[in-house]
Amino acid sequence: MKKLPLSIAATLAFAGILPISAAKMQTSRDSEIEKNVWELIAKMTLDEKIGQLNQLSGWGYHPQMTAQIRSGMVGSLLNEVDPVTVNRLQKVAVDSTRLGIPLIFARDVIHGYKTIFPIPLGQAATWDYDIVKEGARISADEASSAGIRWTFSPMLDVARDARWGRIAEGFGEDTYLTNYLGQAMIHGYQGDDLSDPSTMAACAKHFAAYGAAESGRDYNTTWVPEQLLRDVYLPPFKGAVEAGAETFMCSFNDINGVPSSGNKWLLKDVLRDEWGFDGLMVSDWGSIQQMIPHGYSKDLRQAAEQAANAGVDMDMEGYAYIGNLKDLVAKGEVKEATVDSLVANVLRTKYRLGLFENPYVDEKRMNRYFLPASLEAAQKCAEEAAILLTNNGVLPINNKQVKKIAVIGPMADAAHDQNGTWCFDLEKERTITPLAALTKKYGKKNVAYAKGLPHTRSESQEGFDEALATAKNSDIVLYFCGEEAVLSGEAHSRADISLPGAQTELLRQLKATGKPVVMIVMAGRPLTLPEEKELADAILFNFHPGTMGGPALTALLSGDANPSGRLPVSMPFMSGQEPYYYNRKNTGRPAQGMTLMKDIELEAGQTSTGCTSYYLDAGDGALFPFGYGLSYTTFEYSAPTLSASEIDPDGALTVTCEITNTGSREGTEVAQLYVRDLVGSYIRPIRELKGFERVTLAPGESRTLTFTLPASELSFFGPDGKFIVEPGDFQLWVAPDCVSGSPVDFKVVASK
Repeated sequence: MKKLPLSIAATLAFAGILPISAAKMQTSRDSEIEKNVWELIAKMTLDEKIGQLNQLSGWGYHPQMTAQIRSGMVGSLLNEVDPVTVNRLQKVAVDSTRLGIPLIFARDVIHGYKTIFPIPLGQAATWDYDIVKEGARISADEASSAGIRWTFSPMLDVARDARWGRIAEGFGEDTYLTNYLGQAMIHGYQGDDLSDPSTMAACAKHFAAYGAAESGRDYNTTWVPEQLLRDVYLPPFKGAVEAGAETFMCSFNDINGVPSSGNKWLLKDVLRDEWGFDGLMVSDWGSIQQMIPHGYSKDLRQAAEQAANAGVDMDMEGYAYIGNLKDLVAKGEVKEATVDSLVANVLRTKYRLGLFENPYVDEKRMNRYFLPASLEAAQKCAEEAAILLTNNGVLPINNKQVKKIAVIGPMADAAHDQNGTWCFDLEKERTITPLAALTKKYGKKNVAYAKGLPHTRSESQEGFDEALATAKNSDIVLYFCGEEAVLSGEAHSRADISLPGAQTELLRQLKATGKPVVMIVMAGRPLTLPEEKELADAILFNFHPGTMGGPALTALLSGDANPSGRLPVSMPFMSGQEPYYYNRKNTGRPAQGMTLMKDIELEAGQTSTGCTSYYLDAGDGALFPFGYGLSYTTFEYSAPTLSASEIDPDGALTVTCEITNTGSREGTEVAQLYVRDLVGSYIRPIRELKGFERVTLAPGESRTLTFTLPASELSFFGPDGKFIVEPGDFQLWVAPDCVSGSPVDFKVVASK
């Protein structure tokens, strides 16, 4: 397992990751910044301080915007992406205000600026730190060339309910994987030196537990005990602090009755005092004002007081601080020292970004978009993100036997929709669709296209006849289906996560032609596909793959690339199983001897079905489990070998396992390390991911993988309010997914 890098200079030096001299330079720079921050605050009026806490959205150079900047009302601007305009507005801030404090220009750059990478859930399917980091680095290079120095990414919300639309923006259901890839994205955005003009400040969001929104409905309430917060939802955010994330964003939801925007325990006690975060905390869009409809604030004035005293540094488009903070200070409800601390966090970030020394965009750097290396990286990421769910041998396409290919379905040539949610700066004409890429590879005379459905939500069967005729005249059918981009993301939750519209009916009729049918899904979330699994000869699943989705899928379908994606979320049989996640806890009656509804005899006795924990219509498991994914080759695992049968709570276990490529093609496997604590003072999950490694093997090649499992990875938030590693019996697996493999036993023993 890789040790995730930390960015706190002294810690890095102590750990040997940075040389001592580099740590001293970082400490010296931090000291100089801190000196500058407080000297500047000492010169500021209260109005100037409050202005730094105000973030507005605006486009263009116009009198109202320039007047607001000139009057000192703006600390940051959202959504201006023209570098010439950025410089003109910045010049107003630098030259026409008393203290010349620069603005930060910000934008939602979530999975690419112009070159669009797979949505974050798709990037999670790569299980690849390096490709996720590279995608963020390319995004920062492109966006910063337009003047954007702050992005609201990564989203670190662990999401266990696929109905929630924003599952698309995160890294899935697992805490370990979210932490690991979140840190990769932070390092990609921020680089080695945040003052480099080609970087952006990362923003760890949404703090916290937004992914636990009740019933998967966006903005909804959450009720999360501290134990669950500490074990599942908070660790990726703690990891973000360790990775040096410069900014955080609070969440829309309330947590146990207190909205995040006014949650002093969360924003101060945990984030600042316990974890040592010293960057900038920004509200989500209008989330301070939204404490009023929550029922936590009676009016905007009280909301401003609650947010300021809780530790929200910058008000995003809420107008709470700018209209109320001065009076709150005058009446003693918010101390000016509190305002000073909020302002210090804003100024510190501006100094770290190098904006005081270099506030302007280098217009000669304009248009870093769609560089060949960027497109190559986007294609590689999309290839690694694709998950082969089923395959009866029809893939890869046999080019000797297949001469005529039918390309069918509403997602085959959907240049906008294949990019997914949060693509504000998308140039869809630069997107290469599967139809375009397949036509280029196989030739126009060998590829016949029929859309079948006008879009994924359509119930119309008017296009079926053309699609079926096209299928009958082909050797193989490639059926592109899924969700349009607008069906996932913020405020786009779904109660039913099956394929929308008449897409399943079209698949039924395509299957009836007798031709082999490959189903290629592009979606923003896992979907329920039990019937589709039986109908299709192969399923290649993609979380919206981005600009280069067409070439990536063509490479995979043709065999030029071998699928290596693995599910970062479980795929249930039906929506009623949600929330569904692999690392659940056992019950006193775990599922066994299941009798499904279709098999129950008439007038059967109440206890005849076994009285264990499962659904009569869906059973107990997932259709496809977390970590699952097939390849065009096969892999065999040896039993894991442990360095010891016992470790103490301060020790570490070395785990080795040999993996062999038993097939005829080179392929990449993702070997996953899981553990289980069999008995604890709190019930522990049935399995938990604690490490993994991507390994590429030639046919017949074997390799021994070595994992280091520190005992600290076995810790949990205990009854005494502290993380503990309890002595006891444990099991360990090295396996291709969360349900495979045979366990090996070991013990944690009390220190002598």
